[in-house]
This record gives sequence, C-alpha cells and structure tokens, in this order.
Amino acid sequence: MDQVTPFSRADTSVVGRWWWTVDRWMLTAVLLLMLLGAALALASSPAAAERIGLDPFHFARHQLLFLPVALVVMIVVSLLSRTGIQRIGTVGTVLGIALLALTLIVGVELNGARRWLSLGGFHLQPSEFVKPCLAVFLAAVLTRPRDDKLPYDMLLASLPVALAALLLVLQPDIGMAVTVAAVWFVQMFVVGMPLVLAVLGGVAIAGGLVFAYHNLTHVKARIDQFIDPTTGDTYQVDTSLRAFEAGGLFGRGPGEGVVKHVLPDAHTDFIFAVAAEEFGVIACIVIIGLFGFIVVRGFARAMRGRDLFAVVAVSGLLAQFGFQALINMGVAIRLLPAKGMTLPFLSYGGSSTMATAIGLGMVLALTRERRSGEGYAL
Repeated sequence: MDQVTPFSRADTSVVGRWWWTVDRWMLTAVLLLMLLGAALALASSPAAAERIGLDPFHFARHQLLFLPVALVVMIVVSLLSRTGIQRIGTVGTVLGIALLALTLIVGVELNGARRWLSLGGFHLQPSEFVKPCLAVFLAAVLTRPRDDKLPYDMLLASLPVALAALLLVLQPDIGMAVTVAAVWFVQMFVVGMPLVLAVLGGVAIAGGLVFAYHNLTHVKARIDQFIDPTTGDTYQVDTSLRAFEAGGLFGRGPGEGVVKHVLPDAHTDFIFAVAAEEFGVIACIVIIGLFGFIVVRGFARAMRGRDLFAVVAVSGLLAQFGFQALINMGVAIRLLPAKGMTLPFLSYGGSSTMATAIGLGMVLALTRERRSGEGYAL
C-alpha cells in the first residue's frame, strides 16, 4: 500500500503525518466539487461577462485562479493543530466583526446593500469570513474548562453572534444573519442548551424575521412572491425552473444552455440552474450527493473523537456549509424564497470560495485521526 501512496506510514514529517491522518474521502469530495466549479465557471460566466461589456473569460479566469489558491489555503489550514484553529477563530472573529462595521461606513454599495470592501480592484465580503471564524470561536468558549458555568459561557458566546447579526441586518443581509443565528442554535444544541435558552433563542430568531418582514421592503417582497407568485416579478425563479425542464436527465450538453444568457445571476445565485440545463438532473443529484457526503462524513468523523471542542466546532462549520448549499439550491427550484447566496465552490465569488476553503480546512484539521490521549491534531 505504501508503494502507491505519496508517503510511507513511517514518514514522521508534518506532511507525511497529515496524509495518513486526514480524511482523504472528504478531501476527494471537496476536490470533485472544485472541479465541477471550474467546469461551471467556464460554462456560465462568459455570457455574464459579455452582458456587462467585459472580456468573455473575465469571470472564468478569476474563478480558475480562486479555486487552486483556495485548495492550497484549505490544505494549509488542515495542517494546523487544535490550538492553531482556535487562534484563527478568535482573531478572525474580532477582525471580521470590525470589518463588518467598517463595511457600513466605507463599503461599496451594490443593489442597495453595503456588503463589500474594495481592495485594489477586488471586492472583499467580510461576512463570508466571519462565519467559519465565529463558529470556531463559539466552540472554544462553549467547551472551555469550567465549574458549572455553562449558562454564563453561553451568554458570553452569544454576544459576538448578536453583534455580527446586527451588523449584517444593517447592511442589509438578512439571509447571512439568519445563517449565523442558525449555526449558533446548532452549536448551542450540541453543547447542551437549556430549554429556557432554546425557547428564548427561537423567539428571538422568529422575532427578527417578523421585524425584517415588516420593515425591509425587499424581504417582504420576496416572501410575498414566494407565498403568492402573482404578487410580484418571479422571472428569475421561473427561468431557473424552465432550465431544469429543458435539461432533462442528461442535459443539453456543455455550452448548449440558454439560461446563462438571460439570467443576470446565472454564474452566482443560479449556478445550479446552469448545471441542470447543461449537464442534467443526474449531475444535480451528484452535486447534492457530494454536499451531503461532506456534511455527513464530517459529522461522523467528529463524533468518533473525544474532543468536545472539535465536535462543537465541526458541527457549526458543517451546518453553515450545508445551510448555504441548501438555501442556494432551494431557491433555484423554488423551495425557498429568493435569497442571493452562493453555492460553495460552484458559484463565482472569491470571498465565498476562500472562506469556504478556510472552513473546510478547519473541518479537515479537527477530524484528523488522533493518537490516544492527545488533544491536538497530528
């Protein structure tokens, strides 16, 4: 076996130990998603670029650059120890929340929202990087050694979540705020949330959604259109559904789709529709299977260990990864109200791609096999 692998089991180098302890099945699934992302970037982005007067391969070139860099970032993060992951989570949470606040002041406004910072021609979306770091920070606070101070730690852990959610609502980015709140709820549940806190958290989330519905016109419009399509413009979702019908089981073939020419967000929010039209429903099932495999495999690996921090952190990281994929795909087939959220590794977007790589790198690091009695990744 050692002769057909890059490293011998006797190799004690950092990379050698990484190879034999990392979850290679999960790593393979992520690589397949990245390859599919490269193929979809070539299929969907030329039409979007031409529509706004750019070189046809402008977006494709950027995404084909983001993906290999993201792969390197993911592998580097997966080499880190438990302590290294905690440090990234803490520093990233503090820096990310500061950048969220800065976005409200000097951020680039697009479509009525301030979610991006302009850095040398690139747009950085701080909220994407806050998500994985916040999940790790919460896990560190919730699982630190204590003497029956769990309620206090839960309150302490909830403060940065509430601050981040508030800043996201002000951008406004309700979908991202709901995702952050949902991940908080999942991690609290895993660590043992008291019933009273669970009820209060659920009421707070529901209250926030009701407030958004009555005070943010775009949220109200999207929910109303989802409940009753006759109340507004459903062009994008209707076009997405027609793409699924046109693609059938096996698709029209690479480059033969038409949805990318008529949907402004075909290379981002509706990339799933492009996949359906050009590669068919079978390809979409494969994509869903890959996302599902990564989530289930990650949970299973984390539960096998004895490190509560790893269990809680991985639960949060995989919850946000799964929620984001579920929301994007659910919108494309009209199972959920319209929400601009990328499909991890498949949609165009540097911030989303890099942040997802960091999050999955953390998952790979925390689910590596450990020697008996060790509390850190090898």
